[in-house]
Amino acid sequence: MAETARVNPLVPRTGRIIKIVDETPDVKTFHITTASGKPFTPLPGQLAMLSLLDVGEAMFSITSQGPEHLELAIKRVGMLTDALHEAEEGQTVGIRGPYGNGFPVEELKGKDLLFIGGGIGLAPVRSLINYCIEHRQDYGHLWIIYGARSPADLCFKDDLFNNWPRVENCRVDVTVDRGDAGWQGHEGFVPAFVEELHPDPAGKVAITCGPPIMIKFVLQSMEKLGYKDDQIITTLEMRMKCGIGKCGRCNLGSCYVCLDGPVFTLAQLKQLPNEY
Repeated sequence: MAETARVNPLVPRTGRIIKIVDETPDVKTFHITTASGKPFTPLPGQLAMLSLLDVGEAMFSITSQGPEHLELAIKRVGMLTDALHEAEEGQTVGIRGPYGNGFPVEELKGKDLLFIGGGIGLAPVRSLINYCIEHRQDYGHLWIIYGARSPADLCFKDDLFNNWPRVENCRVDVTVDRGDAGWQGHEGFVPAFVEELHPDPAGKVAITCGPPIMIKFVLQSMEKLGYKDDQIITTLEMRMKCGIGKCGRCNLGSCYVCLDGPVFTLAQLKQLPNEY
């Protein structure tokens, strides 16, 4: 079995859930390891295929990693994710990867980085934020702008309100569409919040991910603020199946998101068919 797994990229490794973090009412983060340690070492923005026997498998963003584990934040949206949300620590899973190109961490060195996330879209962006924090001397100012529908829907609250604000030269701004009785922060949609904060495009690269409607209006806001297409990076949440460019489920023209993406600059996306 181990030999087969080494030569066949479609054969998953046996993993185990060692920790589950409740992020929101419908998002949990799963910490996964294998008998020999971390399943693999991905670049920020790369993906993993996670499976449950007799249920199915699907591709998920890797939101962070430790020396011995990977972290996948998963929203409850269907049969497989329902089953995962019912799993307990110690549950056996299948895992294979890494897939995709990942964020261009070398090209981003020395630049100020603006992260714009919405809802579960912060999951892939978080992998790059944590990488930049780990390699703090290689990157300029970090500015994180994030929003969700309500305070209860904010993912990674410990990072947003405790960990990231304590990082040197790092700013965090959070908004919710609608607050509750205990919310004392900003209310409003992410695109309008970005325009209100008015991050200067000089020397910056913006990385954004979130619901498609949020990305659509964030891109319009970035254009108003003067950002060029090659200053904007996003990661596509298209439905991927095989992860190795064989099934054609995720192709955009001649491009396969699972191989050539999921990370693209806006300039690159404008060269592809508008099917995303």
